[in-house]
Amino acid sequence: MVNWSEKRVLMPELPEVETVRRGLAPVMEGQIITEAQINRPDLRWPFPNRMAERLTGQQILRLWRRSKYMIADMESGESLLIHLGMSGRMVVSGDPLGKFVHDHPAPEKHDHVVLTMASGARVTFNDPRRFGAMDLLNTATANAHPLLSKIGPEPLGNSFHPEYLAEALRGRKSAIKAALLDQRIVAGLGNIYVCESLYRAGIHPARAAGRIGAARISHLTNHIRDVLTEAIAAGGSSLRDYRRADGELGYFQHAFDVYGRAGDPCRSHDCAEPIRRIVQSGRSSFYCPLCQR
Repeated sequence: MVNWSEKRVLMPELPEVETVRRGLAPVMEGQIITEAQINRPDLRWPFPNRMAERLTGQQILRLWRRSKYMIADMESGESLLIHLGMSGRMVVSGDPLGKFVHDHPAPEKHDHVVLTMASGARVTFNDPRRFGAMDLLNTATANAHPLLSKIGPEPLGNSFHPEYLAEALRGRKSAIKAALLDQRIVAGLGNIYVCESLYRAGIHPARAAGRIGAARISHLTNHIRDVLTEAIAAGGSSLRDYRRADGELGYFQHAFDVYGRAGDPCRSHDCAEPIRRIVQSGRSSFYCPLCQR
């Protein structure tokens, strides 16, 4: 039995996971898994018992996302929970619908899970570093799973609004950057999109979360939504190992205003101050010292 509470999960952020989900959904939803090939006993954690047997023959009813996780609900009443880790990729080949033009490639060393669908499509989970994970859980109680139970509202959902965020941040002395990275406050945000959202909202990443006024929180909420929406439309941000389900790169990294741009001039029309980098809780924060207060 895995003690999930003691494990730190590392993975792409919400836009990357949502992009992969959207790529996989046309191939997986409504399809039957005719063969599940499991090529090792574990990834970051051990696979559940009889995983191949429990997947084979099952129709996938729905593929959805919660924070940085994908969940495939099956007709058996079980759901397959997936996270990509630092280097995990889910690539589709042999899709008869024509959305994915790749023929089935030769097996690769790090193809750890291969799902063959009744349509002839194949979904391959490749993960060189093995920081990804899969688990099987009861569909009816999926949100009670230890990895999902304490996650905050989805930032693109109706439960995430200025009044909610103001209440969640009330009295907090921690930096706003740290607060937004806390998955208990808001789901799916990571370092890249917090930096970009704070820049657009004009808020310094080190400002105390509980000392931000209602008007600025309202602006911040809107900017978080906008940044995530734009990133999803661009297919996410390709840094290091990330690829979309069709094997292509995401493009939002070309639109970064601050992330990874230390020393470059601010892109605001009336500011050319160099972007600065500080370290907060071991992670880089990028900001403009004039535009963000």
